[in-house]
Amino acid sequence: MLRKVTDGTIKVKECGRAVSERKDDPRDDRRLLAALALLTFATGLIDAASVLGLRHVFTANMTGNVVFLGFALVHAGSATAADCLVALVAFLAGATLGGRLASKGVSFTAALMVEVAILAVAAALGWAPSGVPRLALVEIALLALAMGLHNASVRKLAVPDMTTTVLTLTLTGLAADSSLAGGQNPRLSRRLLAVVLMLLGALTGALLLRRGLRWPITAATVVAAGACAVSATRGVTPKS
Repeated sequence: MLRKVTDGTIKVKECGRAVSERKDDPRDDRRLLAALALLTFATGLIDAASVLGLRHVFTANMTGNVVFLGFALVHAGSATAADCLVALVAFLAGATLGGRLASKGVSFTAALMVEVAILAVAAALGWAPSGVPRLALVEIALLALAMGLHNASVRKLAVPDMTTTVLTLTLTGLAADSSLAGGQNPRLSRRLLAVVLMLLGALTGALLLRRGLRWPITAATVVAAGACAVSATRGVTPKS
């Protein structure tokens, strides 16, 4: 017989004595997974804004930027070396900040609040009056800074198959752990959800971009704020 006690321990009772026990994994909390799902959707929105609307650079996926930088160094492709470097440096700065916050025991929710604040500044630039100069490099830097912080915070949580920004390992897991490969399809629904959410985020971002760059960035800010609100219903502290 299973009995759940207040500290989250699952005890197995057999003939009146405990034979085994285990702790619930906090990474499987539905509220945390819901927050990460929202952040995955927001990533699609942000990369749609940066790749399609800001000089063809990624601000969430640095693998693409490293490749684009290589292209730019030999004057190939549409992105410039300066744009790629700005995104890379800002992303590293954000990731450093995220790591520092986690090492100080700052909660995941608090780190998300900082990310939302940075995204809000980027969105505000998009809503500035038409007479105000638009600095694409500043917006690239702000988005990359926010996503660096985002990646570091999510990485510290170490939730399997919910990285929120990259899908390479998720797609690899879908195939390598599938029944066709002799596997048992672990976390199949979670993996499929991550792929679908990223796709929908990118699609939505591309559609919103038709109305202007400010729309997908604003939408990403609102979605990230929603993730923050969901996460706030439960105390989640990244591993140091």
